[in-house]
Amino acid sequence: MTETEGERKPARVVVADDQTVVREGIVMLLGLLPGVEVVGAAGDGEEAVRLVGELAPDVVLMDLRMPRCDGVEATRRIRTQYPGTQVVVLTTYADDDSLFPALRAGARGYLTKDAGGDEIVRAVHSVLSGDAGLSPSVQRRLLERLSQADPVPVPAVGEAPDGLTTRETEVLVLIGEGLTNQEIARRLHVSTATVKTHINNLFAKTGLKDRAQAVRYAYSKGLVRPPTG
Repeated sequence: MTETEGERKPARVVVADDQTVVREGIVMLLGLLPGVEVVGAAGDGEEAVRLVGELAPDVVLMDLRMPRCDGVEATRRIRTQYPGTQVVVLTTYADDDSLFPALRAGARGYLTKDAGGDEIVRAVHSVLSGDAGLSPSVQRRLLERLSQADPVPVPAVGEAPDGLTTRETEVLVLIGEGLTNQEIARRLHVSTATVKTHINNLFAKTGLKDRAQAVRYAYSKGLVRPPTG
């Protein structure tokens, strides 16, 4: 039986942004929406890391350009020291120099500040369920950037990388194509729990930490081809 929106436990969130008016505005906005509970607010990356250690939130909404410790470094520290806390970047910038360092640091979601409250809440719950919390524009940019790299030839049957099984490789390809766990389950006619098991297994075999890394890996191994035309 699936949890309804009303039954789902609110995600505990810390907001990190150095601009007071922006930070307070995000806190106020989220306070009006179901599904999230703001448990703390930080004015820079150092304070964000400290609050994660004290409060153990589910998710940090992380600005990138902050004093003392920027959002990328704070994300790296949080994901290393407190792996139970996920990070969703919430920033003004969607350029490559901001996007890719944040994803490499371990951010599971990336939104720009024109995102609405409902989109922010969806991203928070997406990363907690194992999906990527990327805005459509950011996901397109990520795929465009990845498609610029020359892919390795697609492995022949029986030559899946890193000891992946055929089904694990199928799941990886569908992750690379941007499908959610639910969409993968429908495509393969299996349960979402089975998809999560395959994802856990392929992450363990490949050393991947999140879906953003899985997308890059699928392209690097030639399992997903760049779009044409």
